[in-house]
Amino acid sequence: MLVTTITALLIASDYARTRMPTRTKALVIATAGAAVVGAAIYANLQIHAGSAERTASLPGDELISNPVGVVNHAITIHRPPHDVWPWLAQMGSGRAGWYSYDFIDNGRVPSSKHILPEYQNVAVGTVFPALPGAKDVFVVVRCEPEHNLVLSWRLPDGRHQTAWAFVLEQSPSDQTRLVVRGRVAQGYRPFHLPQWLASLIGRPAHLIMQRKQLVNMRQRAESTRG
Repeated sequence: MLVTTITALLIASDYARTRMPTRTKALVIATAGAAVVGAAIYANLQIHAGSAERTASLPGDELISNPVGVVNHAITIHRPPHDVWPWLAQMGSGRAGWYSYDFIDNGRVPSSKHILPEYQNVAVGTVFPALPGAKDVFVVVRCEPEHNLVLSWRLPDGRHQTAWAFVLEQSPSDQTRLVVRGRVAQGYRPFHLPQWLASLIGRPAHLIMQRKQLVNMRQRAESTRG
C-alpha cells in the first residue's frame, strides 16, 4: 500500500491541470488540500499510536537503519491475536485484498469478508501483490504467526526500499493491540515523483489508506471467527 497511496492525490492533480480558469483551479486544489488535511486528522484520531508505541523497537526496524520517513499507527481489536492473524496472513491484491479502498489497490474487487484457507500458509518469501498485475510487490521478510508480519518492497539490487510491520500485542483482557509501522529508505520515489513531494503528500495519503485498512480489519475480526 505504501506504493499506491499517492494515486488519489495524483488524480486530483491531473484534474487541476485541465483547461479551466486559474481561479477555479486554485479552488479545486485548495478544496482537495483541505479535504486531505481534514481526512488525515480524522484518520489519525482513530488509529493514533501512543508515544511508547511510536518509540518502541519493532521487528523490521533493522531492515532500514536510517529511514527518511516513519509512520506509526495502532488500533485495538476486541479479539485475541489468534483471531486477528488470519486477516493479516491473507492480505494482498489478488488474494483477500488490502481491506482499504478497493478501487485504488484491489482493482475494484471487494476485499474478502471471510477467512480464505488457501492464503493462510505464510512464510518468508511469500508475495503480497501491491496492485493487480503490478510488478512492484511486497514480500514477507519476517513472519511469526500471531505475533508479527513484516512486508518489504525491495529494489532490484536487493536493498529494502520500504518496510511495513504489523505487530500483534495481546492484552490481559484477551484483546489485541495491532501496531503498524512503515519505514521508507532514501530514494523513495513512487510514480517518479521528487522525493520531497513524495514525502510531503505520501504521509497523509498513507494515513487515510491505513486508517481504512485497520478499521475494516477490526470490523472483520470482531464479527467473524476463524
